[in-house]
Order: sequence, then C-alpha cells, then structure tokens
Amino acid sequence: MALETMTLSLSTSAMLSSGVVEDDKKQEAFVFPKFVLMGHRGFGMNMLQSPDEKMKFIKENSLLSFNVAADCPIDFIEFDVQVTRDGCPVIFHDIFMFTQDQGVLIEKRVREMDLHEFLSYGPQKDGTNVKPMLRKTKDGRIFEWKVEKDDPLCTLEDAFLNVKHSLGFNIELKFDDNTVYGEGELRQTLDNIMTVVNEHSMNRPIIFSSFHPDAARLIRNMQRSYPVFFLTNGGCEIYKDVRRNSLDEAIKLCKESGLQGIVSEVKAILRTPNAITRVKDAKLSLLSYGQLNNVVEVIYLQYLMGVEGVIVDMVKEISEAIANIEVTNEDDCEGEDERKCLIRFGEERKKVEITKDMITLLNKFVPKLL
Repeated sequence: MALETMTLSLSTSAMLSSGVVEDDKKQEAFVFPKFVLMGHRGFGMNMLQSPDEKMKFIKENSLLSFNVAADCPIDFIEFDVQVTRDGCPVIFHDIFMFTQDQGVLIEKRVREMDLHEFLSYGPQKDGTNVKPMLRKTKDGRIFEWKVEKDDPLCTLEDAFLNVKHSLGFNIELKFDDNTVYGEGELRQTLDNIMTVVNEHSMNRPIIFSSFHPDAARLIRNMQRSYPVFFLTNGGCEIYKDVRRNSLDEAIKLCKESGLQGIVSEVKAILRTPNAITRVKDAKLSLLSYGQLNNVVEVIYLQYLMGVEGVIVDMVKEISEAIANIEVTNEDDCEGEDERKCLIRFGEERKKVEITKDMITLLNKFVPKLL
C-alpha cells in the first residue's frame, strides 16, 4: 500500500444553510479515504524570529503561498479566517494587526477594521507599501514582517477564486482567546463566512475547524455538507474553558455537538497515544498539527499509530518524503501473530523495518522526550 496523499473528494450534494439545521445533533461518522497532507497557512507559517530562512520564505496566508503549496502533492491548505467590521471574511492569523507610524507602534484588532483598512496593510498590488506590517510574538517581541517573497493580504473570496479548485480548504474559524463572544456575535460572523462558502465552494473539498468550542458547535448546526473538526492542543496549554484542556474533553465536545473529528497538537497525541483508540471508538477522525510535524519520522509514527493526516509547515520537503514512501505489512517468520511494517524510502534509500514491539517501545519513550 503506497503511503501517498490524494485529492480528497467530499460529497457536497446537500444544500447549505446560513440558519440552524432543524434536525438533531446526530454525529455523522467521517473518515478520510487516505492519509492526508495539509499545508499550514499555505506553504507554511512565518516565524520571523527563527534563524531558519525557510520559515521566512513566502508570506503566510497569501494567495502566493496557497498557489505555491498547490504545486506540491498535498490535499489541503489550512488557513485562518476572521471577519472585518463591515462583514467581509478575510484570511489572517493574528488577532491584532501591527504597524509603525513615525516610530510609534500602532495595533488594531482585525475585526475592528473595515475591509479597505485591512487591505491597506503590507504590500499593495501596485507595488507600494505605505503601512509596513509588524508582528508581535507570544513573548512580546516585535519583528518586521519581512519575508523573501511578499504578497498582499487577501479575502476568503479571493482564495476561492484564485486557488486551484481541486485543492481542499481547511478553514479555521479564528476567534480571540481573550474575548467572550455572545452567541449572536458568533452566529453573525459564521453567517458572513458561510455566505462566501455557499457562493464559491463549487464542490471544492472543505472542512471547518476551530479552537472555539461554541463556534465549532454552531457551524455544525448551520450546515451539514462539510465536516467540522475541533482544534485542541490537548493540554499543552491550559485555558479557563475546560473543553479545550485535553483530548478527552475534545472527544466529549465532539460527541455532544455532532462534530466529525479532532485536530490535535501532535505533542498531545505522542504523550497520550492511548487517546487515539478513544478517538476511534468515538467514531471521530484525527488530524494533527504542530512543529514536530516538520520531522518526517514523527509523521511516519503517527501514520502507524492511526492518525489520518497532518498539517505541516515544510510543505515541499514533507510532501516529497511522503510521496516517496511505501508501507507494506509482512508476516514475521517468528510467528503468525507478529506483523512487520516495512517502510521504503524510495528505491535508492535504505529500507527501515518497524515491528509492533518497536512501535510499543516508541510510544512508551516518546513522551519522555517531549
């Protein structure tokens, strides 16, 4: 069996609705037909503080990033969607936009801008850059948003119209962790997003995902055509909302809200590998994200453990490595019950054999290495 990615084709025959679907919250099982590879924010996120130039190559969450990723053998791109004050869904990860005017740092929430103001930041289509973008890291440092290949900001509609149609979209519904949203505000934001999706989806493979439990629940209630996944770091960070603090809480939320799957920080999966069984028993799909997904061997291990797909930054390197792997199971000569997994790294690369005992050993010691 070749371990290769594929373009996922989802059934989108059911009509979408921007209102609440009037049936119950019955969970519909969803299984990816093959191991899937997703490009994080397109061709990979920008880490401006990193010495690795690959993390500062192409502007994340841009049309350029999406289309460069589309040229790689991947199935989806993942990107973050917020809604401006005047109701336009735009693609941007950070809650705040930063720039500088005569040496004074200026910050503003994306949702407090209208579309015209949002698009005025960073490089423009005419080549100007009147409002250079800055980025604030979690530790409070400010960096000039300088990448080798820059590109203007874009809207969700831009992505639908200008990115290869066969490439799937993992649309992350982005909300501020430090803001309490009322259900009416959440619903209006999701309505604005669904309006664009309804108009432009054209049977493109789409999944929704969100770290916000109530946003995930609402988008599930508002439509039945696209799978909804709950994003969690599985306890790697602790939040006031307990639903965000473990894989078991994520499973519980998915079952109660009729969601189709979980996207977990890979560290949480490796620390508690038995949770994979609980996810599967709950008839949920499981994807992972995180910097460890830029290590090919970690992706191989997750595949063997039953994870159904990964979100990665090193899109070119990981997609090429995955495309050149072949995984087969063979009977071990020592006994009928023992199976051996053979991973072939292309014709000219060495063959690596991983037995069940080795997988058990890896599962036991990986948590100690994290």
